[in-house]
Amino acid sequence: MKTNRGGGDEALKFSSFFFMPERPRDYLVLFIRFSVIACLVVSVSLVLRATFLSSSPRDYSTTYGLRFTTVPQKSIALSPTGSIGPLNVSHILFCIAGAAETWIDRSQYTSLWWRNSTTRGFVWLDKPVNLPQNHSDVRFSIPIRVSDPGWTRFKFSSSRAAVRIARIIWDSYRLNLPDVRWFVMGDDDTVFFTENLVKVLSKYDHEQMWYIGGNSESVEQDVMHAYDMAFGGGGFAISHPLAARLANAMDGCLQRYFYFYGSDQRIAACVSEIGVPFTEERGFHQLDIKGDPYVYLSAHPLTPLVSLHHLVYLDPMFPNKNPIESLQNLMKPYSLDQNRILQQINCHEGKRQWSISISWGYSIQIYSYFLTAKELTTPLQTFKTWRSSSDGPFVFNTRSLPPDPCQRPVTYFMDGAEDVRFYGTKTRYSVADKNFGLCENNTEHSELTKVKRILVTSMKMDPEYWNKAPRRQCCEVMEGGRGKRKENEMLIRIRKCKSSERI
Repeated sequence: MKTNRGGGDEALKFSSFFFMPERPRDYLVLFIRFSVIACLVVSVSLVLRATFLSSSPRDYSTTYGLRFTTVPQKSIALSPTGSIGPLNVSHILFCIAGAAETWIDRSQYTSLWWRNSTTRGFVWLDKPVNLPQNHSDVRFSIPIRVSDPGWTRFKFSSSRAAVRIARIIWDSYRLNLPDVRWFVMGDDDTVFFTENLVKVLSKYDHEQMWYIGGNSESVEQDVMHAYDMAFGGGGFAISHPLAARLANAMDGCLQRYFYFYGSDQRIAACVSEIGVPFTEERGFHQLDIKGDPYVYLSAHPLTPLVSLHHLVYLDPMFPNKNPIESLQNLMKPYSLDQNRILQQINCHEGKRQWSISISWGYSIQIYSYFLTAKELTTPLQTFKTWRSSSDGPFVFNTRSLPPDPCQRPVTYFMDGAEDVRFYGTKTRYSVADKNFGLCENNTEHSELTKVKRILVTSMKMDPEYWNKAPRRQCCEVMEGGRGKRKENEMLIRIRKCKSSERI
């Protein structure tokens, strides 16, 4: 009974706590008690919710840009890139095809553009290579890997090395490195201009399947292999989702397409099975030509320069320099204005009717007579086709070199570049003989040959230039100078074309 009374008393106290105020001021006390209880309930709910969320799996791929993937026995898992924000060079994994026998020599080309602090990727060799003892040379610090030996089990008809090189995409993808949006393939003598590569790839959604590159300049090469194919020497880019599917399908494709010659042809066939088309970007240069690439590069298409290939087999880009020295020379102006390198700007010197074509950071051609803009943007043919060394055809128009030496241009090559604070850049060009022949008894041409040096000034190109509809810029010859400058030197300013201006 006592226990029951105690229970009854407690129940009475509990009910009175909430429902039985005896005096008016007790209503205020009751309101305060209700508020305290409500706050406690809300606090407990929040604590329980936080505890539940903390025990749930966390998406580290979104938080830290990392990717955790389970790799099954028979196939490679398809995983998202797990990264957000603008593309930069660290999102690109370079997959460079090399060979132990030639790597020490070819590493000179890769070291021109590889930066250990920012560049990610590997040079894939067929076997280990013995590097020189002097490891202070930057080219011997480029990461090297040996291809998985599984490639040796696949049959082939003509090129055994092509099987291994095609499988490099499988080797690279299975490393499962974090925050990779693009896999970029290239050869050990391919020179990439990485800032421009980032600019080009930024146009595309890396979460979609993309296959991007350039084809051959020689029609005979495209007919033999394929027009709708990215040629491997010029380099090509494969987005992460496509790389995942390509890695899973690669071994089967190698079995089916054993009769193809090149690794790039095998990859193109496999990409076609996945249903992804080839997207051409004209800044990737296979350079399937022989001879002098000078005039072809001097009439570069209106697009960022992304890559150069086969330079070891071509005449040096600059006179009196070997291929490596030529590339080192080109890298000087490139470091100052990446967007503008090799961009062609055309104008006329009004008084003397000279036609001027500038390939910024590389060369200048001046004709002693009037040429239209269409003619200036069409390269003179100073080269042959890659396979048969014939005069064509090519996948672009060419102009024949005029038989009369007086109708040929006087050529100048870049020999200095500097950054100008608050203004832009200055590049200097000196006259150089391209063996175009000696012009005699021609007054206009003789007047032109007096110009020995040209100074070109320009503002740096807007970083957003390539995100807009592209238009060639204009140039003009500036008057004035000191001493013999009027006769022996020329000053040219590059600027934006006026709204109604025509070249």
